[in-house]
Amino acid sequence: MSALQIKKGASKHSAYNLRPTFSDVQERHTLAVLVENEPGVLARVIGLFSGRGYNIESLTVAEVDHTGHLSRITIVTTGTPQVIEQIKAQLGRIVPVHEVHDLTTEGASVERELAMLKVAGTGDKRVEALRLADIFRANVVDSTLNSFVFEITGAPDKIDAFADLMRPLGLTEIARTGVAALLRGD
Repeated sequence: MSALQIKKGASKHSAYNLRPTFSDVQERHTLAVLVENEPGVLARVIGLFSGRGYNIESLTVAEVDHTGHLSRITIVTTGTPQVIEQIKAQLGRIVPVHEVHDLTTEGASVERELAMLKVAGTGDKRVEALRLADIFRANVVDSTLNSFVFEITGAPDKIDAFADLMRPLGLTEIARTGVAALLRGD
């Protein structure tokens, strides 16, 4: 206790309120970063994350303007609101970065991911795998006597659910592209 017999942080109106105002809630954010399409840009962007201990859940990169030599990097990351703001500010300071958009906060967005799953099985498991693929609107892109390769497109949660249902039926391998996202509307 202090000399005035007041506990630190005793009330939110106290002059001695030393409680941190930061949120400790982890949030998932999708960031769209428009960059110059030149060697080393991706390494610089990823270096920002790894150098500060931030995690990347999904990463996709593609050239979106051939004449302007611009690429779009879509990054899904998690962190507290303060960490997300810091990431956006630091991304904006990298020289070849043109724009940084937080699709999570700027409005409604559409997120899609492509995955291919190899399921090995015979008999009833094979029939059940085909039935579930039909329900999830997954396409068979390869078939042998012992396995299927399914292609599925959708939200990451849909792909997770499909993979979870395929595991007991003989899921042996999975490849995912990462999230591609755009804001809805104008």
